[in-house]
Amino acid sequence: MTAPVCYRHPSKETYVRCTRCERPICPDCMNEASVGHQCPECVAQGRRTQRPARTAFGGRVAGRAGTVTKALVGINVVVMLVSILSGGANAVAGGGWGGLLGGSTPLTEWGAVLGSAVYGPAGDVVPHGIAHGEWYRLFTAMFLHYGVLHLLMNMYALWILGRDIERVLGPLRFVGLYLLAGLGGNVAAYLFAAPNGMTAGASTAVFGLMAAIFVLLKRLNQSVAPILPIIVINVVFTFVVSNISVAGHLGGLAVGAAVAAILAYAPRERRNLVQGVGCAAVLVILLLLAVYRTLALTG
Repeated sequence: MTAPVCYRHPSKETYVRCTRCERPICPDCMNEASVGHQCPECVAQGRRTQRPARTAFGGRVAGRAGTVTKALVGINVVVMLVSILSGGANAVAGGGWGGLLGGSTPLTEWGAVLGSAVYGPAGDVVPHGIAHGEWYRLFTAMFLHYGVLHLLMNMYALWILGRDIERVLGPLRFVGLYLLAGLGGNVAAYLFAAPNGMTAGASTAVFGLMAAIFVLLKRLNQSVAPILPIIVINVVFTFVVSNISVAGHLGGLAVGAAVAAILAYAPRERRNLVQGVGCAAVLVILLLLAVYRTLALTG
């Protein structure tokens, strides 16, 4: 009787068979399985059909590494360095809070939330602001800061809050929450702040993260005691300290809570669909509010 040979290496005799497809496999092709050995093709097929591990809210467990949080901190730091280069020493200090905050720089003037204003070189003034087509400000403002102290406060909060939320939501859902909360705060500032006032900072998104932790803890039936005092203190701080965007902070808080509720309470059977449609609906509502404000300022 002819000895069986490996299906991948016909020159090698073997009496071992793959436990899944029962084809003969030599030692070079053996992959140890829970029972017996499997061939390379069956191992690859098993990996394709195996469902990846998910968090409680449907995200990938890759969020445990905190990669998105680290990336967001890095982006904010790089943008701050560019702002300093564009504005010199004034970008570091000499602004609000008794000089502790930095002043305006060419970069913040370009990217901060601004409803409508007319300025420019002498004899050549032009209209600026979201109402005049500079819609990018609703996004760029969440990455700009007035001075290093402003940056450090927001990045510390992002580092503390972001890693925990990214771990339970996963990278994709976390970045969606962050950007929508930041956008929501900036839209609120556009709606309710003086048209010619400029606001910027990651605090719109950070307030959204604070609200999100509250919602996620409630959904997981865990105590909200650790986050509730932080939210209260920061809201009080928003109202009593000057040069802070009240509308921006509260807008970020509200949108962060809404997006977190969509992600946390979506039914398991249709979770991805409900989460995706819900977040898209929040985005559409924010854009419609921005359009409404634009028409009010230009109509």
